Amino acid sequence: MAIKITVPAFPESVSEGTVVTWHKQPGDAVSRDETLVDIETDKVMFEVPAPEDGILQEILVQAGETVTSGQEIGILAPATAAGATPAPAQSSQSSQSSPAAADAEPIVSPSARRLMAEHGLAAGEVRGSGKGGRILKEDVLRHLAGGPQAAASTASPLPPSPPTPSGAGEGAQAAPQSTPSMPSPGERREERVPMSRLRARIAERLVEAQHTAAILTTFNEVNMAPVMTLRQRYRDSFEKTHGVRLGFMSFFVKASVEALRRFPLVNASVDGEDIVYHGYYDIGVAIGAPRGLVVPILRDADRLSMAEIEQRIGDFAARAQDGKLALEELSGGTFTITNGGVFGSLLSTPILNPPQSAILGMHKIQQRAVVEDGEIVVRPMMYLALSYDHRIIDGREAVQFLVTIKDMLEDPARMFIGI
Repeated sequence: MAIKITVPAFPESVSEGTVVTWHKQPGDAVSRDETLVDIETDKVMFEVPAPEDGILQEILVQAGETVTSGQEIGILAPATAAGATPAPAQSSQSSQSSPAAADAEPIVSPSARRLMAEHGLAAGEVRGSGKGGRILKEDVLRHLAGGPQAAASTASPLPPSPPTPSGAGEGAQAAPQSTPSMPSPGERREERVPMSRLRARIAERLVEAQHTAAILTTFNEVNMAPVMTLRQRYRDSFEKTHGVRLGFMSFFVKASVEALRRFPLVNASVDGEDIVYHGYYDIGVAIGAPRGLVVPILRDADRLSMAEIEQRIGDFAARAQDGKLALEELSGGTFTITNGGVFGSLLSTPILNPPQSAILGMHKIQQRAVVEDGEIVVRPMMYLALSYDHRIIDGREAVQFLVTIKDMLEDPARMFIGI
């Protein structure tokens, strides 16, 4: 009896999606839970797994076509009816049927197996959190976040390689899903490439922000020498203790939380004619990924240690590269930090992330001449930008908020002793 392959149930906020890639073609053998097709929505990418072992019999919806929740997109013939047996290494069901095999090697999901192969990991190196010790993709990402691979992707204004927290509101922040080929010298041609759903949603939200909020930007500059000295002094011991590199972003998150405590309006939002004050600090971190800009949320950032902040950002960045962030990780947020410095931006005016009322822009650290105590000295300086909704935040609060962040970063001990 043929088995229907259907689109998974979308959240209430998502009405439809687009088929991006079929990983199998008609006639291919598939294993239970093996990814068959990727479906993109305006927020996240869904993987549709095979419901049973079998043979992909027919594809009903091709790549590029629009689908809705629960729609039938393909037909799978059971393995017994098709007379084919998928390879044992790909079948988690066959592994579960043999207790001895389960004791010898943990059960690994297909997506986790692919990721482990990419990084040269063995099943025994990763601790599974799934049922019966099953290794999930999240377990592999968590393992990588504690090692050298994650350290390379931890947020920092210095390294230019993505995926890293990026600059919002800048044209170079993230590549579109489809990129036209380069023309030959002297050739004059045009190529029309459709926006991905995520890129279209980004465009919609940016225009919405411009049309609904009274956006102003205030600037300041910060001497990054104290933070850089602190990082240099404790970098090795921090990484040895926590398994993650001490980046710059954790300092900015901590400084932002302290400033938000002192200026609650910056952490508030507008709802009609009401101002909604938020008694928690959910900080969004803008990350440039191949599919477009995403802003995963650090929930209750005030309760996180610096190591936890760096670990979560590293995990977000790794999963953003594959489009594997969950919808709930991208929803909400009371304040956003964006880092254009990773791409070399010296100064920018970030755009608000609705319905939030403010966004902090980090930029490139550059050696500049400044005057201290009447003398010209060279310091590693960074321009800071705070874009805010002038409907509820006055210039005085915005400037004082940014000065608070500057003070915290130029004397980091203040963040930990509460002054």
